[in-house]
Amino acid sequence: MRIRSNTRSRLMAGCAAGVVALLAMGTVAQAQTAPQDDETQVDEVVVTGIRASIANSIAAKRRETSIVEVVTAEDIGKLPDQSITESLARLPGLAAQRLDGRAQVISVRGLGPDFTTALLNGREQVTTGDNRGVEFDQFPSELLASVVVYKTPDATLVGQGLAGTVDLRTIRPLEYGRKALALNYRYEWNDLGSLVAGAEDTGNRYSVSFVDQFLDDTLGVALGYAHLESPYQNERYNAWGYPTIDCGSDVVCVDPDGAGPLPRAPRPGYSEEIGQLVLGGAKPYAQSGLLERDGYMGVLEWRPNDRVKVVGDAFYSEFNNTQVLRGIEMPLWWGASNGVQEVLQPVTTIEDGLITSATFNNVDGVIRNDLNTRDASTLALGLNASLELNDRWTISADLSHSKVERTDQVIESYSGTGYNAAGANSTVRYTIDERGVAQFDITGVNYADPNVIRLTDPRGWGGSRVQAGYLNSPNTDDELNAVRVNLAGDVDFGAISSVEIGVNVSSREKTFVADEFFLQPAGGATSVAIPSACLLQPTTIEFLGFSMISYDTACVLDSGVLVAQRNPNFDVVSKNWEVTEDITNLFFQANIEQNLGPVLMTGNIGFQYLKVEQTGSGFATSSASSTLVAINDGDDYADFLPSLNLIFQLTDSDVLRLAAAKVQARPRMDQMRGSQNFSYNPTNINSTNINSAYFGGSGGNPKLRPWEANVYDISYEHYFGPGAYISIAGFYKDLTSYVFNQKIAFDFTGFPVPGAQPASFLGLYNSPQNGEGGAIQGIEIAASIPFGEFFEPLDGFGLIASYSDTSSEIQPDPGNPARPIEGLSERVSNVTLYYEKDGFQARVSNRFRSDFLGEVAGFGNGLTYRAVGEESVVDAQLGYEFQSGPLDGLSVLVQGNNLTDEPFVTNNGIERQAIDYQVYGKTFLFGVNYRF
Repeated sequence: MRIRSNTRSRLMAGCAAGVVALLAMGTVAQAQTAPQDDETQVDEVVVTGIRASIANSIAAKRRETSIVEVVTAEDIGKLPDQSITESLARLPGLAAQRLDGRAQVISVRGLGPDFTTALLNGREQVTTGDNRGVEFDQFPSELLASVVVYKTPDATLVGQGLAGTVDLRTIRPLEYGRKALALNYRYEWNDLGSLVAGAEDTGNRYSVSFVDQFLDDTLGVALGYAHLESPYQNERYNAWGYPTIDCGSDVVCVDPDGAGPLPRAPRPGYSEEIGQLVLGGAKPYAQSGLLERDGYMGVLEWRPNDRVKVVGDAFYSEFNNTQVLRGIEMPLWWGASNGVQEVLQPVTTIEDGLITSATFNNVDGVIRNDLNTRDASTLALGLNASLELNDRWTISADLSHSKVERTDQVIESYSGTGYNAAGANSTVRYTIDERGVAQFDITGVNYADPNVIRLTDPRGWGGSRVQAGYLNSPNTDDELNAVRVNLAGDVDFGAISSVEIGVNVSSREKTFVADEFFLQPAGGATSVAIPSACLLQPTTIEFLGFSMISYDTACVLDSGVLVAQRNPNFDVVSKNWEVTEDITNLFFQANIEQNLGPVLMTGNIGFQYLKVEQTGSGFATSSASSTLVAINDGDDYADFLPSLNLIFQLTDSDVLRLAAAKVQARPRMDQMRGSQNFSYNPTNINSTNINSAYFGGSGGNPKLRPWEANVYDISYEHYFGPGAYISIAGFYKDLTSYVFNQKIAFDFTGFPVPGAQPASFLGLYNSPQNGEGGAIQGIEIAASIPFGEFFEPLDGFGLIASYSDTSSEIQPDPGNPARPIEGLSERVSNVTLYYEKDGFQARVSNRFRSDFLGEVAGFGNGLTYRAVGEESVVDAQLGYEFQSGPLDGLSVLVQGNNLTDEPFVTNNGIERQAIDYQVYGKTFLFGVNYRF
């Protein structure tokens, strides 16, 4: 660690000296150059309104040499949507995955968040997430001027992803070219109100942005601050699963046709599945949350003359998320572990092999008052200096630093009628509706009475300890430092018009530290009363028809009635890991400009040469041993990534683009961890057969290589006016390397062995490995049509629409069939109908994505993949901007998000068997903007 830190310090110091040298050279050049009497002329582009945003986005898309999508601000401090992610999700080929009702991460061309890299002003960023996928809600939309999504890379695009690269860009004050001060305010509320007692149900957001130029327009300053308090609600149904039971053996199953009880063997004409699937247990909650964020942005741009340019920018964000969850956990069919078995009464309804209506007696419900918090800070610093050596060549240097510190607290709090099923129990009847959601009727216990409900371990989950709750408090740190130097210049070499060569050196370190505790009643008691000072009004969970006791969980912990005992199990230690990456990227690009008869061909050809050193560390542990084995492993390798982009200007309005490249996505950070879990099978101590070995284990793979693909793109674009175009694009990604879990032979020599030594230390180890063979392909159609271009009475109306159809297949295990890749929605569409004229603004938008395999929070707050149902989200906005008089510069608006109250659904791959069904309600905002 010391060596790596000193090396990084020397690297940063040396490059900082290089920046100073560039500035000194610029000062000398300025002294040798005659003073300029005329001020530099800056073209003024006033970006205001929906139509201006569309026109600027299309103009930027047309100028790029890569295939890109662009979002630009309607005005300073005002992107088109409530969040960056929502704006990105409206672009062709992009889709958002929601978390707690808000769009948080994106999928580009059917690939999940970990396949897309995020840049801030062209610099790779770390993330508050568990891996590489960027959670875009850490970046306030009010502080961004534009976002560019690169679907095809070029050689100078450092940090490119396999799916795409998202470059978030703050304003450049000298390019903006005028003084401006913008103030924005939004008041927010949700139609569900506050679902749990004591939670917020209204919020607000406000921002201020300032831009100005000084010293004869040679020095520019941009400053911004954005504050967010956004409450959110969630009616959250969760099913444990659907075990199989036998009619006539485990339970009497009643024929839905009224013909009487079904025998164990199904009657003729009925599926063998009839009566065999039952709800194993459920965990329905009401959830209220509050998202708080303060974001700061600053840009200083200096151009003392035409040859020197220096830009420094800083971004800082503090992000706090608080969730309160209240509900009841009901182990139904799976509730026999405590010795008092829940009894399933005769079934009343069976549909498609699923028991959709049933009654259980002797149910010991676990009342949950959970509290989850996340505190995260994000810092990004950048300094760029460029010097024109002469009329043809420019040298530049760039320094950047990006860091995230995140602390989570996931607190589970249990209460019930008595310890280990000793108290009163209830009768629970459930009915599963067409959505796959169970409606409950709970009788027999008043779960809202503090005289009946106590802090305890109602089902004896703690075993030898009384577990009245659990505290999981992991810490994540992610840091990235980078230095880039490049030389660019014009050349006369046939079709090559200019070249750029450079090097980017980056060092990244990400650590995850687990910290877990059992919460037990103080003094060795089996149960304890809830402190009266912590009690709140009971929470009525309307979608359950159920009222329950509510208390302030933080207050309970502070009161001392529960004590935290650190989890001594060694599997907690094995969750800790550290991953480091040191990457040297040499790049070269030749820019092309050539007339082919009447067709102008432009573009670029180049390559990146990567030298990678990676290390993954952690501990190997076993439940049967008290010994920790330190693991520190890694690999170093080189990779070559060529790229080609060609643009054919067929006519003044028609553009054909072709692209080919080799791209990659580095593995997930947790897949590269060194930590492991291992186990013993004493009965196989004398075995030398790898398939019946003494040792077994699972964990990370520090030697893991990236996902890689050869990609090919074609795009045709027709432009027919400001803000008007149509395009059709196709792409094919040939996956040459991807990552999947596989059991491999592993040498466990050096691991502790209890008792006698085994005949062989070889065993099977389940870990991420690189595989081969797979493809992703798709088409994208997009259009922006201002109706006034065709019919004058419709001036001000317009339509933006896109549709993508994507398919994929990979075959991780040659013995199993191919399957779609994680995160892929085969069909994604976005439609926005807008009107803007004479100060009036209105738009309604719909974004749709078909079902996909998404990453969600699973047991113990771990991440898991589940089938996510299709969703169609409708948003709308109505506003007016005063364009003259004393209110000139003032605008007002009303926004409505999720107007159709679209649920978020995960299931077992069968729609009726829902695992999660979350309803977020409709969110409304009223806002005012004022720009000086």
